[in-house]
Parts: sequence; C-alpha cells; structure tokens
Amino acid sequence: MDEFTKIQLLKEEYLHLQNIIERFNGRVITIKSWSISFSLTALGSAFVSHSSLVLLIASLSSLLFWIIEGYWKTFQYAYYDRIGKIEKFFEKGTKEIVPLQIGASWYKRWKSGGLKRLVKILFWPHVALPHVIIFFIGVIFYILNLFKIIKI
Repeated sequence: MDEFTKIQLLKEEYLHLQNIIERFNGRVITIKSWSISFSLTALGSAFVSHSSLVLLIASLSSLLFWIIEGYWKTFQYAYYDRIGKIEKFFEKGTKEIVPLQIGASWYKRWKSGGLKRLVKILFWPHVALPHVIIFFIGVIFYILNLFKIIKI
C-alpha cells in the first residue's frame, strides 16, 4: 500500500472513531436519564405506597443503571487505544501502523481491561453520578425505616 493511501485510510479511520466516541456520550445521557426517571419515581412511590421494599427496588435499579453505564464506558474506552496510535502516527510519522484495524484493536483493548478497569471506571465521578447518590438515598431511607427512625 502506498503512503498516500495509508494516510487517507488512517484519516478516515480516525474521524470514524471520533464519531463513535461522540455517539457513546449521547447514549450515556440516555442511560442517566432512564436511571434518574425510574429510580427517583420509585423512591417517591415508596412514600406514596408506604412500601419500604420499593426503596430497595429504586436502589437496585440505580445500581444496575450505574453498572450498565460503567460497561458502556469500558466499551467506549477501548477505542481510545486505536485513536492514540493513529494520533502518534500523524505526530511522529511512525510507519508501523496498519490502517483499518478498529475491530481487532477494540477487542484486544477491551479484553485486557477486565473487571479491574470496570471497577475503576465505575468510580469516576462523571460515571458514578447520579446513580450512586440515588442508590445510597434508597438504602439509607430503607435502613431508617427499618429502625423506625422515619416512617414510610
């Protein structure tokens, strides 16, 4: 493959990867919206229905949305390795890079992170919020109700 073709393919690949990453960010907003809508509605419903069990359902749903967002971020994060390699190519002109390797690069990077990366990502503030707050509110209200400090 000639150098001009390689540069064009890498440029297109880079722009495609940037587009993918931006679309992930849009979907994260949707996940957060669903989490807030369902979990806060369930918290309010617990007080209306006088059912402390609904507090645990609200907490559990918030926890699950938090985990979903964490996984979603691991999927997004796996693309950054390839973007970094392409940027390095354009910065330093390294010749070793092969164009059109999005899938192979993504899979290798995603598999290398494992559970450790997921846990780390879950505690990034922009991932944890608002899920962690709603989770703890539900659990705290449930415990307070259990010890008769508040009445649901």
